[in-house]
Amino acid sequence: MNTYFISGLGADRRIFSRLTLHQNINVIHVNWINPLKNESLTNYARRLSNIIDTSKQFTLVGVSFGGMIAVEIAKILNPVCTIVISSTVQSKTLPPLYHILGKFQLIKIIPSWLIKASNKLTQNFFFGTKSNSEKKLLSMIVRDTDMNFLKWAIGSILSWRNDEIPKRLYHIHGTKDRILYSNNAKPDFVIENGTHFMVYQNAKEISEIINKLVIA
Repeated sequence: MNTYFISGLGADRRIFSRLTLHQNINVIHVNWINPLKNESLTNYARRLSNIIDTSKQFTLVGVSFGGMIAVEIAKILNPVCTIVISSTVQSKTLPPLYHILGKFQLIKIIPSWLIKASNKLTQNFFFGTKSNSEKKLLSMIVRDTDMNFLKWAIGSILSWRNDEIPKRLYHIHGTKDRILYSNNAKPDFVIENGTHFMVYQNAKEISEIINKLVIA
């Protein structure tokens, strides 16, 4: 089964490196494309979906920002199933602060370098990194993130509007997620003490869920 993995806005395929997946899952990592000026998350996902081979059955797996992208792609294509991890399915379940920031478009006046620096300074608290290897990996991911893409992606999240839940969508979320937390969301699988970095930290547990859903 072709399975397209979409990383978070400041991450890449390294975030999935500890997953142990069934041999019949053909992992295809989705690379980001450059966003257009003032492009919406929905339109970006539509353009990104062009890389998917729809002549064969496929599934989608998205983490964080990549989960929102997966939701939008699932709305226009027909995946066997869509799995979103540490993410948000409907925009109304985004943290209240995000709605305030989006309403006043404050992201536009914050310098890109400051956004990237703040991520690096606060990574332990917000991402929940614990071991030295986790901190090192996240530092490398932040270092390698394109600042302009990061700022656009954050802005697109804050202005995202979606109420639709695509068919055959499964949401995996952690109880200690400090970035995309919500009391209103109802995930299908709850990872106790799972942080926003749990796809790496709790790889064994999440691998088992993915294998169960994809290889049904």
